[in-house]
Parts: sequence; structure tokens; C-alpha cells
Amino acid sequence: MKLYVGNLSSNVTDAQLNDLAKQYGTIVSANVAVDKSNGVSKGFGFIEFSNDAEGRAAIAGLNGKEVQGKALKVDAAKPKATAPGR
Repeated sequence: MKLYVGNLSSNVTDAQLNDLAKQYGTIVSANVAVDKSNGVSKGFGFIEFSNDAEGRAAIAGLNGKEVQGKALKVDAAKPKATAPGR
């Protein structure tokens, strides 16, 4: 199950995101989205768990949790919308 994690502080790294979520289960990947041109965090990221039960536990445990002064917004990731012409 892939989760969207929003409202991240710009200082949060992939490793910190992984550490934050690992208590909920086996993590396949944890990535903070960064601007390709300057490498600065976009303030959101994704965590992928090996199964849905772990993902649901992480949503329950992390949504609203304060990290570096910001309350996280965690939910199941939605498929990227296909832009017209792609």
C-alpha cells in the first residue's frame, strides 16, 4: 500500500521519513518529493508498505502527528492523474 505524506517540513529526508514509518511495518520505499531543478523538498512524500494492513496502521498512527513543528497529512496515495495529451 502506498501512502501520501503531506505537510512535511523542508528539512525531512528520505531516511527520516523511513524511520518515522518503520514502526508500522515493512517499508518498500520512502521518498520525499524534491524539485528537480534545485533539489529542495516540495513538502510531501510517499511511503510504500508491503501490505495494506501496515499502510492502514501507519495512516492511523501518523495522520496529524507533529514532525518538526508541522502536523502530517497522511492518506492512501491516489493514482497520478493522466494529463491530456500524454
